Amino acid sequence: MSEESSEAQRRFDNDIPKEHLDNLIQRAQEVISKDNVEIPDFWKAKYKKEASKNWDRFYKRNTTKFFKDRHWTDREFKELADQTKEQRCLEVGCGVGNFVFPLLADNPKLFMYACDFSKRAIELVKTNEKYDETRCKAFVCDLTEDQLTDNIPENSLDLVSAIFVFSAIPPEKMHIAVRNIYRVLKPGGCVLFRDYGIYDEAQIKFSAATDKRLGDNLYVRQDGTLSYFFSTVDLRNRFENEGFSTLNCQYVYRETINRGRELRVDRIFAQAKFQKPL
Repeated sequence: MSEESSEAQRRFDNDIPKEHLDNLIQRAQEVISKDNVEIPDFWKAKYKKEASKNWDRFYKRNTTKFFKDRHWTDREFKELADQTKEQRCLEVGCGVGNFVFPLLADNPKLFMYACDFSKRAIELVKTNEKYDETRCKAFVCDLTEDQLTDNIPENSLDLVSAIFVFSAIPPEKMHIAVRNIYRVLKPGGCVLFRDYGIYDEAQIKFSAATDKRLGDNLYVRQDGTLSYFFSTVDLRNRFENEGFSTLNCQYVYRETINRGRELRVDRIFAQAKFQKPL
């Protein structure tokens, strides 16, 4: 068993039956191992270079109608629900505000910065009737190109949320994004992270398609946007290599059922909390 799969076994043992987990991992590994043909280098470079353009197109097509509001985040990350003190938080990859606006409504002690590398997404945030500049500042930022300190004071944030955003960044540039985030966090401040985990059903579907693979655990969707799948070993290393301490890092398993089609889908996410040392 590989380091990644054995790590998954340890993390999931208390959540789901071992037999089901073994079958899940075996099925995923069999499908993924067969997908060993990568997209030509020209197209790899093109998809990575045009990432922000492809997300702009996505939001032009879907506006605010694609993603549901995320009302679960303060349950998974209790820090976001803390109303005992004033806090300043940045959401990276904010999209059209499905995370920001529910949080601001639920926690009056929170000030939110919100950034995305899609100009169209930020326009939709700013034109939302719930956007209040006394409680939120939204701005365009490519975490791998632009400095967050152009909009946020260094060492000023209590929290940074990274919810399904790092998977859209080319793996070779992720360290730049982590380093960028590190600068704006206070000592003792935390990154709250959730994204796609290895062996998730979406990765299996990408691998089965045989024409979506850009590299190890990295795929391209039909619309040209990227999707990377994290192991907890990989994820922990990426943040610790840039100076963070790991408070927790684990897989989250969710079973979703399409009752109409009688289908069960195994969703696997990587969830973590990283702290900037005091």
